[in-house]
Amino acid sequence: MKKVAASTLLIGMLLGPVGSSLAAAQARQDNSGIVVWAFLGICALIVIAQLVPAIMVMLGLVKGVTEKKDQAYQRTTR
Repeated sequence: MKKVAASTLLIGMLLGPVGSSLAAAQARQDNSGIVVWAFLGICALIVIAQLVPAIMVMLGLVKGVTEKKDQAYQRTTR
C-alpha cells in the first residue's frame, strides 16, 4: 500500500507542473516575421553543416579502433 501511495505521489509531483507550462505556452503570441524565421533557418543549416563532418570523424575513429583490434588479433593467431 505504501508503494502505491508513493508512486501516486511521485506521478503527481512529476505531472503537476505540466498543465501550467502548457497554459503558459498557449498564452504567448508569436509576432516573429519572415526575417526572424529565415535567420533561425540559416542557424539550423550551420548546425547541420557542422554535424555532418563530426559524424564522419566519429565513424572514422570507430573504424580505426576496430581495424586495429582485428589486425592485432590476426597477428597473435598466426
